[in-house]
Amino acid sequence: MRVHHFAPQFASPFPLLTAMGVKTKHIEIGTAVIDMRYENPLYMAEEAAAADLLAGGRLQLGVRRGSPETALNGSQSFGYVPADGTTDADLARSHTEVFRAAISGAGVVHANPQMTGHAGALAIEPQSEGLPDRIWWGSGTRGTAVWTAEQGMNLMSSTLLTEDTGVPFDELQAEQISLFRETWKSAGWEREPRVSVSRSILPITTDEDRRYFGARASEDAHDQVGHLDGGLARFGRSFVGDPAQIAEDLAKDAAAQDADTILLTVPNQLGVDYNARLLQTIADHIAPAIGWSRAD
Repeated sequence: MRVHHFAPQFASPFPLLTAMGVKTKHIEIGTAVIDMRYENPLYMAEEAAAADLLAGGRLQLGVRRGSPETALNGSQSFGYVPADGTTDADLARSHTEVFRAAISGAGVVHANPQMTGHAGALAIEPQSEGLPDRIWWGSGTRGTAVWTAEQGMNLMSSTLLTEDTGVPFDELQAEQISLFRETWKSAGWEREPRVSVSRSILPITTDEDRRYFGARASEDAHDQVGHLDGGLARFGRSFVGDPAQIAEDLAKDAAAQDADTILLTVPNQLGVDYNARLLQTIADHIAPAIGWSRAD
């Protein structure tokens, strides 16, 4: 789920994630991404643990400092203002640090001896075992990918990188992944990390598909470079057209081949039936051709 505030999208993911968790048995559910500038990290820790328990440990939470948004100083309207000398990014990382400590069972508040009989520290409740290993940081640069590995979080990289070196998007993203894995190994973490990349994949197999996306087959076939937040950014191409051609192109996508998880951005405004058919086409005709595995 994409999470955006002050926009006609989901802004409070945990109620829906919980509903999805109790209605399903096997699929992973999660976010890409939660803007941590807006979050009360302890309350979020309680919500996330409860949702994960109800889903049987299938929650995968992507978090980060958010992208440019419709609201001016939106997180400040929620009461969160960066301390003097710090930035929005510092605020997001600070909230993430507290959140991760809380879901790991750290004591985050002093106990009231009159109620508990001791003066130790209290952890948030509930706790969900394994959730700390299922936190992903949405990284837009090679530098933040290194930082993500140092922190012990999984790496989530989208269809946008907020830097540009002149190389194709997939190669720059593959370099980001490589730096992440090298740093992870150097940091000495015991578990194997996960890496996801996002791709916009729109196979055209019907006249309806062609009406919606036929023009994009040529328009979006290449990377784009633009300005974002005062700097250069590289936007990855969309994969639009014949499924066989899409499979051939994805087989050459360096980052898609390096990642262990592919997140597909879908035209959700077209409804459930349309997207179910689109995903079925990808699963049946594109995934096998490029070696992606699919759960039965």
